[in-house]
Amino acid sequence: MAEPNNLYIHFPFCRTKCSYCALYSRTGVSPSDRATYVRRLADELGARCPTPRAKLRTIYFGGGSPALCDLSPLAPVLRPLCGEETEFTVELHPLDVTEAKLSELKALGVNRISMGVQSLDDAVLADMGRGYTVAEAERAFRLVKRHFDNAGIDLIVGYPGENEVEVEGGGREDARGDGWKEIFLALKTWGLRHCSVYSLQNERGLKGVPDDDWTLDRLRHIAICLREMGLERYEISNYAVPGCECRHNLAVWRGEDYVGLGDGAYGRVGLERTFSGKVTDTLSAERDLTERTIFRLRMREGLDATSYASHPSYASFLAALERSVARGLLAKEGTTYRLTERGTEVCDAVLAELV
Repeated sequence: MAEPNNLYIHFPFCRTKCSYCALYSRTGVSPSDRATYVRRLADELGARCPTPRAKLRTIYFGGGSPALCDLSPLAPVLRPLCGEETEFTVELHPLDVTEAKLSELKALGVNRISMGVQSLDDAVLADMGRGYTVAEAERAFRLVKRHFDNAGIDLIVGYPGENEVEVEGGGREDARGDGWKEIFLALKTWGLRHCSVYSLQNERGLKGVPDDDWTLDRLRHIAICLREMGLERYEISNYAVPGCECRHNLAVWRGEDYVGLGDGAYGRVGLERTFSGKVTDTLSAERDLTERTIFRLRMREGLDATSYASHPSYASFLAALERSVARGLLAKEGTTYRLTERGTEVCDAVLAELV
């Protein structure tokens, strides 16, 4: 196995199952079972990632809620893998944020936090089953910022009821006007370094989801608001203060290898794709190059077509890129192609034509 540069560890434990979530997760798991899981991860980590000649560039703990576990047993195995330049991210639920937990993460070597806020509307948060209010999420994030300057949040756009806002005198009304902007602009005081904004993937059949036009309009306005806060869009769903882009996710989009450990974790090393630590697919060299190449289009830096020059279908690949240029979905500068604003909205269709 090639020596890994990037590591993802999945913690599938949650207090409750959020209404929108179709990811693998488990609720009601006892502290002793969670402790057993962490010990198992420590063993697997020692076997899969022996001390490398070069330190890992990125480590990412995702979930679920990693902070529901005592993570300290991982420290002896992780410490030799970390260097001064290692970006170590942990996802946090606002209810996980305490002085004690943040101190534990700091001692573990964590230097970046991603907190899942998901909505800036109390009624939507309640319907999602998140268990906190916007004000409580803000207090949690301000506590995070006292320990970790490099911190950001996640938001979901297009949840049922999000197309309404509270009005004076009670009740809710259509939010196609400017009412929601006041809610969103309150983020200016949070001190965000990063913000991920995802469109709802309605995999659980929620009723009353706003239509696509409403969602796209909301996403356009959010992009404007974030830009006013100094966060630039560097990937379709991600915005950051320059220099605070998520390096782990950049590595994945650029086609780098990453080891995935834990139940529900995806990984990719060489020609092998893994899930939950098991090989699920072995790709041909040509298919591997295609997949590792096309996702660079998701990023603002774009795709240099010469990186695909060794592929047998290079000519047809270039032709597909040029068709998207002609339709106004891609812009071309030299040999580099980038999504236009319209292309960003239909990125999946652009990528599908390149496969």
